[in-house]
Amino acid sequence: MKNKLRILIAEDHLSVREGFRLIIESQEDMEVVGEAGDGRAAVELALQLQPDIVLMDISMPELNGLKAAAKLKRVAPDIKILTLTRHTDEAYLKELLQAGVSGYVLKQSTSTELIRAIHAIAAGGSYLDPAIAGKVFAGYAGEQTKLRGEIRGGQLTARESEVLRHIALGYSNKEIAEKMDISVKTAEAHKANCLKKLNMKSRKEIISYAILQGWMNEN
Repeated sequence: MKNKLRILIAEDHLSVREGFRLIIESQEDMEVVGEAGDGRAAVELALQLQPDIVLMDISMPELNGLKAAAKLKRVAPDIKILTLTRHTDEAYLKELLQAGVSGYVLKQSTSTELIRAIHAIAAGGSYLDPAIAGKVFAGYAGEQTKLRGEIRGGQLTARESEVLRHIALGYSNKEIAEKMDISVKTAEAHKANCLKKLNMKSRKEIISYAILQGWMNEN
């Protein structure tokens, strides 16, 4: 039998946590391995339990979801984070993408949407709630215009382009290394070269570049 997806729920309201647990445990391929009521506890539990995915509420005491996500990705980059919020403001998403989260789902979304997001992230991709995706891509369209004026084609090698595409799709350095049959250090070196050549500093810029190149529509 295939191993179940191990999920940690980080949410400060007990009733909401219980709701998420019921949704997740109704799936044969998922299990809840832990729950946290604040951001600090979420980071500590994630490091202890090493789940595949953390469902992270943005608004939590002690350490908010944004700071908790950024801290967790620094020390455990292979753990994927799906953020949960009631906010539809694009500014929140920009900060979360920079923190390294793999997905963004509104709390008011359906259980089907949540499960779809979890599966997408588990498969190594990224996920944006349809209710906010339109705003995000409209913002990226403006950045693409700027990028067209700043970036010249042909600067990246084929291997560097492949690495950058995988980064944009949400894969970790370890996953990229496995996909490309290279070492993690080589994957990290390719990433560093890409960022230097294209003068990029954030994942948001990488995604904008990937959209411009048409990589996000490839299989």
